[in-house]
Amino acid sequence: MDLARHEAVTWRNRALLLFDRVAMPVAVCDVYGAVLLANPAMAAECGTTPGRLRGRDVLELFSPREATQVERIAEALRLRHRSRYQVSVRWRAPGGAERYGELTADPVSDTVEETPALLVMLRVDGEHEARSTPPAERVTPAEARILALLAAGATTARAARETGLTTDGVTYHLRRLSSRWHAANRTELVARAYALGVLAPGVWPPEASAAGPD
Repeated sequence: MDLARHEAVTWRNRALLLFDRVAMPVAVCDVYGAVLLANPAMAAECGTTPGRLRGRDVLELFSPREATQVERIAEALRLRHRSRYQVSVRWRAPGGAERYGELTADPVSDTVEETPALLVMLRVDGEHEARSTPPAERVTPAEARILALLAAGATTARAARETGLTTDGVTYHLRRLSSRWHAANRTELVARAYALGVLAPGVWPPEASAAGPD
């Protein structure tokens, strides 16, 4: 009996060693989708460690692209069908890119009557690059102030009074910005200022973004 137990432990340890070394992301889940065991490749796709995946819902980690796929699989498992199930999924990679691929779930158990666990394998098909917010355009404090006043509807004369510049000085800055941003008029100039992050969105009266001026 002790020999049989020793052999069982030995084979279990070998299986776990192979499980950890498999390059494909693999996990063992209960019939409800909770992770019981995950290999390092699966954990890497989630930006964490295998131990921290334990207990997590696999369908929260990898979002199904079609909810009906999951409903069909859940019904099949309730009926104790033992087919291989495939779900198209997408998820956020550690670097921020959105990846997409397919989860394959195979019910496994020692007997037909036993409630199966799910051997889940992830195939990565591709990814969409992360969209980064462009850094705010660097402008001088005077330019930022003029743009904020312009966005609030100020005339050249009022902008001059508020900034302590002459009207020619305000016009000079506006021409310089229009040339740099290829803006055809003042409306477009203000729009570019918001798009480039120079003016803070959702703020009234308009003001320069904290990251905008030097």
